[in-house]
Parts: sequence; structure tokens; C-alpha cells
Amino acid sequence: MTRFAVWDNASILAARPRKNLVDPRRPYAYLVEPEYAACGEVEDVATIFLTNRECPFRCLMCDLWKNTTDERVPVGAIPEQIDFALAELPPAKHVKLYNSGNFFDRQAIPHEDYAAIANCVASFGTVIVENHPKLCGDDCLRFRDLLAGKLEIALGLETIHPDVLPRLNKQMTTDDFLRAVRFLSANEIATRAFILLRPPFLNEAEGVAWAVRSMEFAFDAGVQCCSVIPTRGGNGVMEQLRADGSFAPPMFRSLETVLAEGLAMRRGRVFVDLWDAERFFDCELCGPARRDRLQQMNLTQQVLPAVSCDCEAIR
Repeated sequence: MTRFAVWDNASILAARPRKNLVDPRRPYAYLVEPEYAACGEVEDVATIFLTNRECPFRCLMCDLWKNTTDERVPVGAIPEQIDFALAELPPAKHVKLYNSGNFFDRQAIPHEDYAAIANCVASFGTVIVENHPKLCGDDCLRFRDLLAGKLEIALGLETIHPDVLPRLNKQMTTDDFLRAVRFLSANEIATRAFILLRPPFLNEAEGVAWAVRSMEFAFDAGVQCCSVIPTRGGNGVMEQLRADGSFAPPMFRSLETVLAEGLAMRRGRVFVDLWDAERFFDCELCGPARRDRLQQMNLTQQVLPAVSCDCEAIR
């Protein structure tokens, strides 16, 4: 592997474009979409993208800071955001409260709001939040006890590559991830893992291999679900890395391979993130059909027949 510079908080911040303007009393996005649930049925999930203070862990590849505030939002703002979104959305069985960082960072989600938040989501069977492995502690248990439904926490594992993970500036180790999953599992809190496909500093084949190995690690740790995310540009740093040859977005075929291999494990649910999937198309002719196939694989958890296209002959 080619050696590369270490990016720290200061250099990552210096490379950024400006944030988007956001309203601390409104979520910056919300939607309902189907997901293959833990019960084995496809059920609707409401996802609310909460507006709150920026995550203190400034990961190299992250662009979620674009829709955050610089200061802690007022007490009461987060429940107001949730109520606003739910009033606009159709009914759903489960809810994701994604806050562009860590739900249990008290400077992001005020702990004074936990009871009000739990009341807002009392009708949902599962409440899914995202959190850094190092911030999994007693606040998770406190919030769990306030909920009418079950709590699930999504943790960013990203990759277990021994050279790449430390250089993502995530400020965690695989041991930190293991401790978090074991703590949460022991306290009856479900977990899912975010896995990056082709993070910086890996070529295409390495990106696929390490995504699969990272899924295996996550399932070994005890997670019930893995969500594979193709690494994207757009945050300033990634453009610099692409210019010097340290990063390239993954091919769509790699996404197909990783999902198929993950499903073949039969160890838990595996999803691939298909948001703006068009940017990863290797072929404009077969790209939409390949995207639709992966969407159906997400929903059925079955490997479906591959899409054929003349573009295969020229590769």
C-alpha cells in the first residue's frame, strides 16, 4: 500500500466547503421507506434527519456535518423536530432518528429531552439511532428504559483494515467497537454496523475484500444487521484525496458483489445504501436495472439473478 499523509481535525476542517443553512427547530429531511425488518417482513420505517450540533469526531470521509449547527440546539428543539416530521409523514412501524453524529452526545441531543423524545416515538416498535462506539454507556440504558418499543443503535465500524481505520480520524479501534456491541447486547439493545465500501487508500479489489471482512467481523461481534455504504466524495478532503490518487469511488459492480457475499453469509440482515446510486453506475444502460435488483435484494434478503448487459463484454 502506498504511504499517505495523516489527516487530523485541523486539516480536515480546513478542506471543507461551507455548511448548509439549517433551522434548529426543523429536521433537515424526513422520509418513509420500506425495510426488511428483524421479524422477517418488509415494514415501513420513518427516517427523520435531525438538526443538531456537529459531531465532535471529524471523520475523514464524512459529509454529514453539512447539515448541522455550530452550537447545541435548545432544549425542546429535538422533540419539536420529531413532531413536525411525523405530522408530515405517513404511518410507519419503526423510526430512525438519525442526527448526523451521535445520539448520545449530550451536546447534540440534550439529555433533558430524552423523555419527550420517547413520548414522541411511543407508537413505534423499534427506535433506531446512530452513535459512536466510544459514546455507548449509561445514557443508552436510560433512553432504552424510556421507550415503549425496542432500541437499536447503529454504529460506524467503517472498516477493519489495520492501516486505513486509524487514518479515517474516527478515533476508535476495532476493540472499541467490540466493547460497544458487547455492552449493548448484554443490555438487550440491538445493533447494526455501517461498513464502507472502498474507503480511501484502497484499490477496487481491496475495497471489496475488506468490506466483506468487515461484515464478518461485525457479525462475529454480535451485530444483527450490516449496512454497506459506498464511499462518496463531496466534503473537500475526498476531492483532494481523489486528485492525488488516494481515493476513487467504488464501481457499482463492487456494490453488487459485496451485497451478494454478505447475504450468502446468512448471519444477519445486509443492506446496501442506494441513495444517489446513479453516481456509481458503471454503465448508463444497465445501471437502473442493477440498482433495482439491489433494491429488491435489500427487501427480500435473497440473491437475485444478475443483470446481463453488452457492457460486460468490453470489461
